[in-house]
Amino acid sequence: MQQPQRLPRKPRSNSPQISRRALARAGFTLLEMMIVVTIILILLSLGSGLYIKSVLRSKEAALKQDLFVMRQAIEQYTLDKQTAPQSLEDLVSSGYLREIPTDPITRAKDWQVEYENVVLSPDQSGTGISNVHSGSSTISPFENTQYSTW
Repeated sequence: MQQPQRLPRKPRSNSPQISRRALARAGFTLLEMMIVVTIILILLSLGSGLYIKSVLRSKEAALKQDLFVMRQAIEQYTLDKQTAPQSLEDLVSSGYLREIPTDPITRAKDWQVEYENVVLSPDQSGTGISNVHSGSSTISPFENTQYSTW
């Protein structure tokens, strides 16, 4: 019996050879990469603008809340003690505020206080602080008014 004739094998190498045409199809071209990077940059610029606006809106909301709480504390102190507080520290020492809040716009405790001769009750004997405002003279871009007038 005759054995079938075998064809000679090609020697195998450890690294397969890739044609230039296959390499060109495997990756991205420089133009494609530049388009993707440009789109990403445009989206980032839009997102960062919205982020900055949302941070400013949250600072304004915190400022409004702080002013509301301090004004309520001034009113409660005046009605309870029958005299208005002479400083914001009086509100803290009497327990009407835990601490004087930091102005979110200026990032300092530089509140502007108004002293007026306003009487909240007939039994009130002394006058003092009647209102409080932010120490910032910056104009709000959303309400077009100075923060110090809030």
